[in-house]
Amino acid sequence: MKRTKPPFRADIVGSFLRTEPVHTARARRETGEITAAQLKAVEDEEIKKLIKKQEEVGLQLVTDGEFRRAWWHFDFLGLLTGVKIVESDHGIQFAGVQTKAQTLKIDSKVDFPADHPFLEHFKFVKANTKVTPKMTIPSPTVLHFRGGRKAISKDVYPDMAGFFEDTGKAYAKAVKAFYDAGCRYLQFDDTVWAYLCSPAELQKAKDRGDDPAGLQDVYAKMINAALAAKPADMVITTHVCRGNFRSTWISEGGYEPVAETLLSKINYDGYFLEYDTERAGGFEPLRFLPKGDKQVVLGLITSKSGTLEDKADIKKRIQEAAKFAPLEQFCLSPQCGFASTEEGNILTEDQQWAKMREIVELADEVWGK
Repeated sequence: MKRTKPPFRADIVGSFLRTEPVHTARARRETGEITAAQLKAVEDEEIKKLIKKQEEVGLQLVTDGEFRRAWWHFDFLGLLTGVKIVESDHGIQFAGVQTKAQTLKIDSKVDFPADHPFLEHFKFVKANTKVTPKMTIPSPTVLHFRGGRKAISKDVYPDMAGFFEDTGKAYAKAVKAFYDAGCRYLQFDDTVWAYLCSPAELQKAKDRGDDPAGLQDVYAKMINAALAAKPADMVITTHVCRGNFRSTWISEGGYEPVAETLLSKINYDGYFLEYDTERAGGFEPLRFLPKGDKQVVLGLITSKSGTLEDKADIKKRIQEAAKFAPLEQFCLSPQCGFASTEEGNILTEDQQWAKMREIVELADEVWGK
């Protein structure tokens, strides 16, 4: 059965490979060759083309591909009140490669400013599409886990409970602000729940002086505080993956350690779950999905390579998942975006769009047009 509201049977996580004009304009802006206004003009034009391309492949939703961002998370978080992007002595370590050496610092009370630039980013997409505009932002958990206590001023937040409370309230304000801007499909992107399934990432948290015990309940309370602001006609989903930078990853481990909390105790409308490799484990944790209209968007199509999946294999995996939750509560998407950072994954734009066409075709074949 086709869905008329998000998440859709054929859906996307959010980011797409930056086009050459965007890469060139951002590089020229970095060196001061062009102004911010000139960069925006290029981004505007390329996002319009991207929107049209998404519509042409048959999607019922579109994003701006995150074309205005360098990072999937830092750009948004660094523009919250109280948060700064700062230089670091090392980048985020992926499998065999590091990102740029930047991190976050919280040096005053966390809040969501009424003039956050991402609101205008959303309005531009909404004004230039005939289908549902989708907005992606990092989950509130991301502001905490990567840097932990060391990234948060003890003068501002001597008690971490105050930080979690303020962050939940800030995100509630963000939800209302995006709703008022016309957004009815919002997504919280979140690597943290996958990190909580990874013994290696849990050990890293302990090594930097944090105690990950109890974080599931803390995060669930914080996210639900943000979701409490959601009007009935707004859909908020989350995307969980194990890292995505230049076709590499960070963590490994199935969803079992967090599935009950994530699927049953947090009030999301849908979950984009990475399932393109054995690093994600089996489908058994899907048994915790409550019966009803909550959806799991199966990330069975990899965005990390250009090799096109075999349709029969994907259909078989969908049926395997359906042993643990009803087929009508599933949708299909790539396991992540195609460019979580501006560098992008290692595949071509043609390969990217071939994958998107295949997702639309598979969704029609499995659930009907």
